[in-house]
Amino acid sequence: MSFRLIALDVDGTLLNDEHVLTERTIETIRAVHDQGCSIVLCTGRAPASTIPILDELGLEGTMITHNGAVTLHADEHGQTIVNEFTFAVEDIEPMLAYARRGGIHFDVCTAMNMYIERIGAYEKEMYEKFLISPKLVTSVSDLSLPLVKFTLLGQPDVLDRVQREWEEQKLYGSLRMIRSGDLFIDVMSPAANKGNALKALAASQKIEPDEIIAIGNYYNDLEMMAFAGVGIAVENSPEAVKAAADWVTASNNDDGVHEALLKYCL
Repeated sequence: MSFRLIALDVDGTLLNDEHVLTERTIETIRAVHDQGCSIVLCTGRAPASTIPILDELGLEGTMITHNGAVTLHADEHGQTIVNEFTFAVEDIEPMLAYARRGGIHFDVCTAMNMYIERIGAYEKEMYEKFLISPKLVTSVSDLSLPLVKFTLLGQPDVLDRVQREWEEQKLYGSLRMIRSGDLFIDVMSPAANKGNALKALAASQKIEPDEIIAIGNYYNDLEMMAFAGVGIAVENSPEAVKAAADWVTASNNDDGVHEALLKYCL
């Protein structure tokens, strides 16, 4: 089978646990690209922290960011938003109030920027790992900008409780809540997911689902893995994600993306 597009999750999939992209993986991705295959990063990251990964790969092109809420094209001429799914700050006020009362860290994102109300040493270290430079504001409630993502950052036991209570209370209203990692809960437009974004991108490029490979590691990758002709999970994925995959490759610490592309493309 000839594949024309490779959709790659970034953290926990493409990068190892040290947030490093190995030379072996870089070489394999470039070899697949040189065969005429599009490489599309599909990540929960914002564009500003995704573009350096694309640069490290030596590539340019379209990326799916904010867990599918923003599709962006980046090349030598600059950056262009291809598609975005937005909501208003009023839509998340009940969740903002909950997080403020509980002292749970949160940020809100527009397509290109992130805003926070406070930051501690732990959060500062986390943002630096993900190449993020958030803007500090007095209150995100005062923002009159279209938002694409609202994120909680906390320890797994805290977020387990939050996820349970928000599900019970339907605190997210008409929006969509997903667990994008052990340390993150994201709230977005109900239309925003990696699968929908990948479907729209493939249609615009006249690429059929069976010409796509999607590789991921977490629940926010399930829709894109299901849409692709071949959905692959890395070994470090939760069991439910591996069960949903067509094939399981090596972990992110053992160059799982390299192994998968070697099997299916080279």
